[in-house]
Amino acid sequence: QPEGGGQIWAVIVAGSSNWYNYRHQSDVCHLYHLLTKKHGILKKNVVTMMYNDIAFNEENIYPGVIINALHGKDVYEGVMIDYMGRDVTPQIFLDILMGKTVEVGSRKTLKTGPNDTVFVNFADHGGPGVLGFPSDELHVADLTKVLESMHSEKRYKQMLWYVEACYSGSMFKDQLTADKNITALTAANEEESSYACDWNEDIQVYLGDCWSLNWMNNTEQIFPYLNKETVGEQYEIVKKMTTESHAQIYGDLTYIYNDPISAFLGNPEPKAEIEPVLARKYGYKSTASQDVMMEYLKMKREKSTTKKKLR
Repeated sequence: QPEGGGQIWAVIVAGSSNWYNYRHQSDVCHLYHLLTKKHGILKKNVVTMMYNDIAFNEENIYPGVIINALHGKDVYEGVMIDYMGRDVTPQIFLDILMGKTVEVGSRKTLKTGPNDTVFVNFADHGGPGVLGFPSDELHVADLTKVLESMHSEKRYKQMLWYVEACYSGSMFKDQLTADKNITALTAANEEESSYACDWNEDIQVYLGDCWSLNWMNNTEQIFPYLNKETVGEQYEIVKKMTTESHAQIYGDLTYIYNDPISAFLGNPEPKAEIEPVLARKYGYKSTASQDVMMEYLKMKREKSTTKKKLR
């Protein structure tokens, strides 16, 4: 736990909807279990947003199941979703960060103070200066304003962002100054796409995002010794692992950069009987996130044509 009696809080968001965006909710479900089951973060301190249209989607041949490329097994069961469907909006997301009263969903928001650390993970599509939500966009000016307010109101001690989206660097470059005690790691710079990985033939979707799979893979490999790797070290390791896009880091590169990732992702008690997890293998066929829908439709058409020829 953070020094001074603080706690670790997390906000994890899959900002998309539709079957072809399967990977975003898959990544978030996987992360939820890492934070709460393995890393010891209290469930009451984790706020989860996802549209929740994947597990029981009509295209899902495994009803009620979401699999992640790293697990190969169901990661949906047991996930507490605080905001879903039409409640997954930029405004509610910003209200959660600010700890405002929200009259929908679970009503859970960040009840943080000057001794608490905050981890935010966001996975979805993006564009220059925007992050996507199912029916709206979060603009960089609005996010910057909220982060400045959180800082001035002492709503956190330190904050770490991991953002998986195209052009994700544009949300923080020239916006996040070092004095805010915030560090942001992004899957891509301000001018490029991030990438989807691991195409699954059975369900005709990508199971994860390349950069997100890489940092969660690294986290699982060092478990339970999350206190042995710093934020900066994980950034450098994952940057080398991610060859499709150029991972970036912004904000405080002095203090948070040198903090162990356990300060934000949780600090499980090391046990002698736990053996290190080997690097998980997954199919590395990748596609630029902005091209995934076209890839999905192409594969679906080809599968349909093959079925007709076999009749």
